[in-house]
Amino acid sequence: MTMPILSLQKISKRFGAVVVADGIDLTLGEGEALGVIGPNGAGKTTLFGIITGTVAPDSGRVLFAGEDVTRAAPERRCRMGIARSFQIPQPFGGMTVFENLVVAAAFGGGKRERDVYPRCAELLDQCGLADKANRRAGSLALLDRKRLELARALATEPRVLLLDEVAGGLIEHETAALVALVKDVRARGVSIIWIEHIVHALIAAVDRLVVLHGGALIAEGLPAEVIRRPQVAEIYMGIEADA
Repeated sequence: MTMPILSLQKISKRFGAVVVADGIDLTLGEGEALGVIGPNGAGKTTLFGIITGTVAPDSGRVLFAGEDVTRAAPERRCRMGIARSFQIPQPFGGMTVFENLVVAAAFGGGKRERDVYPRCAELLDQCGLADKANRRAGSLALLDRKRLELARALATEPRVLLLDEVAGGLIEHETAALVALVKDVRARGVSIIWIEHIVHALIAAVDRLVVLHGGALIAEGLPAEVIRRPQVAEIYMGIEADA
């Protein structure tokens, strides 16, 4: 069996009496796209913090490419190849779109500024932002802010990309455009974990789906099968999971 690119082993985390991770085991294969769903407060974003190093687990290990990075600093993990987007994009609003990418590529990737210009130009094209390269990031509409958030993560040249509700707030055709972009990123060899409430977007883009509830993984498997399980439907009562 091929070694997974990312592995969480018996990860536990609590904040006071609130358990957000309870002995979680999770793997991500090289080139795989994994979807994560769960109600608010299930521990999804905390899990991303544990993977990227901004949150320390109470117990358990995080392995990346076979190396134990549980105690590694976030910047080291970033330069090793772990990148993430955030649910609410927060670009450097006074900088241009291109300057935002240069900052991410140079500082996040540990490279000289002039050496990252060609890669940043490629990302502008890949993420549909070429015509907005010289616009201030703070003036972008929501879809383009999300595209920029994704482009900034890609600028660090990740092997694993963590996406946190990138489809939230988008209308249907904007969601479709974002799904197409995520598929393109995956086709270029980047492994992906995507947290999302817009479940039909996940089903269109991922190979495997896991459900997080109460700090535990309660379901895992093929997306169409997982979403039809009665326990999952009950948790998502009122959410159009199969719209």
